[in-house]
Amino acid sequence: MVKNNFYKNKAILVTGGAGSIGSEIIRKLLSLDPKSVRAFDNNETGLFDLKQELPSEKLRLLIGDVRDKRRLIRATEEVDIIFHAAALKHVLLCEHNPFEAVQTNVVGTQNVIDAALNNEVEKMINISTDKAVNPVNVMGATKLLTERLVNAACYYKGKRKTVFASVRFGNVLNSRGSVIPLFHQQIRQGGPMTITNKKMTRFIMSIPRAVDLVLKTAEISKGGEIFILKMPLARISDLIEVMIKELAPRYGYKPEQIRIKVIGERIGEKLEEELITKDELKKAHETKDIVTILNGDKNNDKERGILPVKDSFLSHPRLLTKKEIRKLLNY
Repeated sequence: MVKNNFYKNKAILVTGGAGSIGSEIIRKLLSLDPKSVRAFDNNETGLFDLKQELPSEKLRLLIGDVRDKRRLIRATEEVDIIFHAAALKHVLLCEHNPFEAVQTNVVGTQNVIDAALNNEVEKMINISTDKAVNPVNVMGATKLLTERLVNAACYYKGKRKTVFASVRFGNVLNSRGSVIPLFHQQIRQGGPMTITNKKMTRFIMSIPRAVDLVLKTAEISKGGEIFILKMPLARISDLIEVMIKELAPRYGYKPEQIRIKVIGERIGEKLEEELITKDELKKAHETKDIVTILNGDKNNDKERGILPVKDSFLSHPRLLTKKEIRKLLNY
């Protein structure tokens, strides 16, 4: 999907480089012959473990926090591309620690923007979430603001060359903040499996697919877009049932022994997530894998080979069958 020569000899910085998404971005980038890849994170142990896994001489480990603008400015010197994956992502923790979420997600993103402009980085790609769409929780509200900050940077950057864009996706399986590890642990312990509402649905995709599409958006971005990665929709109750059937025998249980307990919706939780607002839909165009929300007159649709959204993917997404969920989980 990614042109091998796009990242060749490029210096790339990944914030949140020790995280599940950031580290997978780094794994993919190292296979594309870059000049160097800088993993920027405040997780010292995570960076150490990443280096043990990826002993490439092109991998640089940078300890730092996106709240520290001076550190970011130094870290982005002579960088061509930034992937901004650092964030506080757990909904409940952000609800209970709202200002910390603002400090990392909002102020931290503005610091990355300022560092990119200071060093005239070629491109900055912000990793966002479907929770930024009509947000009902602190985490979603902060991510909505990060999208707006990135979009606004396209206008106030002046003559600087940096291209800014965001990528929005849903629940990435087995990523930090994903419910999969929790469900796995509950099955290992013999249950009960906890679900807030049996009608709850989520957009889901695998980490490798999410990262492939993120790298593609960096290649095609011209500035100011929000890229929405097309994802299937899964009913959480179906996900639980598939996991119980597949995993319970591995831990010495019969599937019928694992009880499912409905605990009610938690603070800041939606029954159904959304990928796009009605206003954004007016500016949305699509290719096979990506829906792009264009930014005013900064884009030429015909040149980009994208067409206005015509299908019902966004308004009536297809629900995965249990068989498809099993395949997505690699069971």
